[in-house]
Amino acid sequence: MAAGMGARRRARAVGSEPVPSDLTALVPREVIFGNPERVQPRISPDGTRLAYIAPRDGVLNVWVGEVGAPEDGFRPVTDDTDRGIQVYFWSHDNRRILYPQDKDGDENWRLYDVDLDSGATRDLTPFDGVQAQFIAYEKRFPTEMLLGLNRDDPELHDVYHLDLVTGELEKVVENFGVTGWAADPELRVRAALRHRPDGGMDVVARRPDGPDEWATVLAVGAEDALGTHLQGFTGDGRGLYLVSSVDADASRLLRLDLDLGGTEILAEDPRYDVGAVVLHPDSREVQLVNVIKARNETCVLDPSIQADIDGIRSIQKGDFGITDRDHADRQWLVTFSVDDGPDSYYLWDRQTRAATFLFHHLPALSDYRLAPMEPFAFSARDGLEIHGYVTFPVGTERERLATVLCVHGGPWGRDVWGYSAGVQWLANRGYLCVQVNFRGSTGYGKEFLNAGDREWAGKMHDDLIDAVEFVVDAGWADPERVAILGGSYGGYAALVGATFTPDVFRCAISFAGISNLLTMLENIPRYWVPIVAQFHQRVGDLETEAEFLWSRSPLSRVDDIRIPVFLAQGANDPRVTQAESEQIVAAMREKGIEHEYMLLPDEGHGLAKPENRMRVFAAVERLLAKHLDGRYEP
Repeated sequence: MAAGMGARRRARAVGSEPVPSDLTALVPREVIFGNPERVQPRISPDGTRLAYIAPRDGVLNVWVGEVGAPEDGFRPVTDDTDRGIQVYFWSHDNRRILYPQDKDGDENWRLYDVDLDSGATRDLTPFDGVQAQFIAYEKRFPTEMLLGLNRDDPELHDVYHLDLVTGELEKVVENFGVTGWAADPELRVRAALRHRPDGGMDVVARRPDGPDEWATVLAVGAEDALGTHLQGFTGDGRGLYLVSSVDADASRLLRLDLDLGGTEILAEDPRYDVGAVVLHPDSREVQLVNVIKARNETCVLDPSIQADIDGIRSIQKGDFGITDRDHADRQWLVTFSVDDGPDSYYLWDRQTRAATFLFHHLPALSDYRLAPMEPFAFSARDGLEIHGYVTFPVGTERERLATVLCVHGGPWGRDVWGYSAGVQWLANRGYLCVQVNFRGSTGYGKEFLNAGDREWAGKMHDDLIDAVEFVVDAGWADPERVAILGGSYGGYAALVGATFTPDVFRCAISFAGISNLLTMLENIPRYWVPIVAQFHQRVGDLETEAEFLWSRSPLSRVDDIRIPVFLAQGANDPRVTQAESEQIVAAMREKGIEHEYMLLPDEGHGLAKPENRMRVFAAVERLLAKHLDGRYEP
């Protein structure tokens, strides 16, 4: 590393005093990576019942009970015995729980429902090789729903109307080359995103009156495509909400008048993108917007709920979100996230302005001292300001620590403040965990996002190396004991670390990592084909830039690997296929390079099953302990 670089960097993490060693007990992997005890509470539309996800015979299922009932008053209403249910929702008629499920991680989601009176479960989209996408459902139409299904063309999802009483599906809109739909309050599909060959896209819509024709209401260039998202319609159906960076650097919340064509800016920040938007379910007025800076900031746009938000903020420390509400809008479900403990769930009564604690997602975490996550920033080698988070092991001096650089996936995403199982696991094992929102990450405006274009294994990786240099120059990290770890794009970055900069790291850990950009682009899921121009714009063109893509592929530099490499791969991953890991595994095996490869036959692009998480993270923990001298749970 270049001498003197630390002098031009600025540390912004605030130190803390070490705690007594008796507060640094080893947190079992079973606690960190096992199933949550309870998670995702949702209230029934009539406000009388509560549902949540919890294990049933070791597999996550949905449980239902009366609001206020003790834990033994809840019963499981689903009976998944394999992957577990990850997400669900109530039907607006209070009678059903609906949930998507795929097979072994193949992402061909089917939609199921269970009748809470009879207990009968139905497969509502029983089509092999077809992916169901949720589009819309409204409380005014409690037994109807709009879904996207790619039955006729695997690249395109047509819109289907689903009758929840009969189970009948009817195609109502033929896909004309779009990748996202929005329906108005009358459950009519009237807006969509149509991607263009140049990497840009058009926001198209149909007016509420007049000819039933689609017209472009906003042209979005390639530089703004990743920063533009549909948010839904206004209550009268004559306006369209969207978040977009068109004519700005950071994405703003806009209201487009579909009759007159005007645009109104509803919320913006000069530096950070507008994130989640909360609309009132009846009036469709904007109530809240979130802007994620170092922490999540909630901005109130509806004065009628200001007192509620003030009351919620006083419940406990942490960042909160309103995750559900009943039809009467009297009861809200609120989630609090903290960096050093489990997520907390509350029921907020808007009439009494009182909170009732429901549960923690992993109460066993409260038995251990977890580590705070601290924002930091530094200047990259070209002067660009980069932000991220550092998490120090509890009870140790902040000097020459073994360090793990954790690289987020996407890459068009970002790390955020809050509880992270992986971060707390690493810190508890004695490692400084460094998370970097490198250029190309979202949330920091389009100039920062677009600075990552065509910089895979280039400046995006330079930012990671500069982060390592920063924590070394600060005296926090031991330069001889640094590992790189990540999944998806982060897995690719780990393989880049092993091949492009092997002298920086002692070992590399890749989950679903891309080894060959050419084969990655050749094998993208069929339903990503309409947006492939964005990959060509931001990664490289498969047809005209094969040599460039190969030069940025870890597989092209296998001969340079001088450190141990661990790879884990889901056999059914449709995004990063099995071939991505096995190409580089075969090359390392041929050249006698130290590596460990774990193929998971019942996983896709992630680790849904706790037994697989235990197996993978036990192997990684053993590898890190061997090469970085950290703690290890046998």
